Amino acid sequence: MSITAVIKKNTYFDSVSLMSISTKANTLDGVDQAFVAMGTEMNKGVLNNLGLLTAEIEAATNGDLMIVLVTHEDNDTEQVLTEVEALLVHKKPAGGAHTVTHRTVAAAAADNPDANLAVIAVNGAYAGREARKALENNLHVMLFSDNVPVEEEIALKRYAHDHGLLMMGPDCGTAIINNVALCFGNAVRPGSVGVVAASGTGAQEVSVRVHALGAGISQLIGTGGRDLSEQVGGIMMIDGIRALAADPATDVIVLVSKPPAPAVEKKVLAEIATAGKPVVVYFVGGSRDAVVEAGGHFAAGSQDAALQAVRLGVDPHADVEPLDSERVDEVVSRLAPHQQFVRGLFCGGTLCDESMYSLLEISDNVWSNIQKSPERRLTADSPSTGHTFLDFGDDDFTNGRPHPMIDPSLRLARLVEEAKDPQVAVIVMDFVLGFGAHEDPVGVTLPAIAQAQRIAAQDGRHLEIVGYVLGTDLDTPALDGQVAALAAAGVTVTRSSTETGAFAREIARKVQTA
Repeated sequence: MSITAVIKKNTYFDSVSLMSISTKANTLDGVDQAFVAMGTEMNKGVLNNLGLLTAEIEAATNGDLMIVLVTHEDNDTEQVLTEVEALLVHKKPAGGAHTVTHRTVAAAAADNPDANLAVIAVNGAYAGREARKALENNLHVMLFSDNVPVEEEIALKRYAHDHGLLMMGPDCGTAIINNVALCFGNAVRPGSVGVVAASGTGAQEVSVRVHALGAGISQLIGTGGRDLSEQVGGIMMIDGIRALAADPATDVIVLVSKPPAPAVEKKVLAEIATAGKPVVVYFVGGSRDAVVEAGGHFAAGSQDAALQAVRLGVDPHADVEPLDSERVDEVVSRLAPHQQFVRGLFCGGTLCDESMYSLLEISDNVWSNIQKSPERRLTADSPSTGHTFLDFGDDDFTNGRPHPMIDPSLRLARLVEEAKDPQVAVIVMDFVLGFGAHEDPVGVTLPAIAQAQRIAAQDGRHLEIVGYVLGTDLDTPALDGQVAALAAAGVTVTRSSTETGAFAREIARKVQTA
């Protein structure tokens, strides 16, 4: 093994670009591991944990670019480094188009007077400052960056509120504004269903389910994951509700979030009465009584949220197919008595939550790195136990690494490890399509799926792998092709996040009572 570290002084790349570059660098011949990131203390801490921190890397500053390569001994390291550096070169797009680079938000705003929204993806230490500049230039903001202090988030959202602007984020990964998908959004048809969401993949799931039902999205406003916390107080979700209430293209509103703080939930639900439009509320683990009492429509899951929205605003006869119980029985018949547990390996936090809450309906032996119960919470380094659900997009896994929707390597390794556990009955996985995501999430996972299946077969047992593809026929790659590739590999493919959780729950229910 050979370790090479190169520091490029005063060379800045945004986090979205570096995620993509790191993913591509890790696929180069001869590369065991590639780490391309800015020289922040957080990133240097990750390298230290990996045993890759050198004095040269330690001296890097926030404005320096770090390239760290672990390669095979017999490889030409200089050639590999040249290939990585080539990924950093910005080339002029085909067809004669060109890009213009601006050094400041103010310069970009001045050069583009018709622009009204800025997407910001910079180091969290600088993200608040850049977002403030955009707001001061009368631009709505989508702040992709995370690791922004909560005090800055509150100040930015209060400023935006006072000036009639949207402040989506920080840590906002998905939005669809005026039929344009931003960051991790999906390609869905335009329509009359508006969404305000404090969850990126939750928002994606609702939007693609609406699309699958033949309807479309008017606007999808992201808030960032902390918006419904006690500190932030739901500023952006409340402003989003009001914006959709005033939008003539929106006939019905859907709210999506992981469990909000109780006092904030009460404030948000109070907005329903004045919206003047039907409001469907999907808060994971939320209270039906509180929503109904506020005049809203309670949704028990993401599929239910999309279905109710379509029925209320588009097609009152819309429906979905029920869970196929015969498929459940067929899976159970192939399992050995000692195979009792479900293991969920997810890219999407809300998709992970939805499946986990399904299992919590039948068992308290449910563990996760995003478990609400502290005594059942795992870390990224924890071994699985009982029914385990891991969100690989959580900060514990993405600290210094690309999001698993871009770089699935950690999840692939965990899939193989889970297959070695003879107590595992089902491994559940999501595959998220959309702008910014991996160009072939199923294809890159198929070798690990085949390896997991071989491990189980060599041990004389069946391993059921359940896959859900979040996407539409308009996405690239298209939904049908990804589904067909999974089915050809012997994976049971579910039709929604809600069905994924229900399918795993019913298998677990039957094996624990057998």
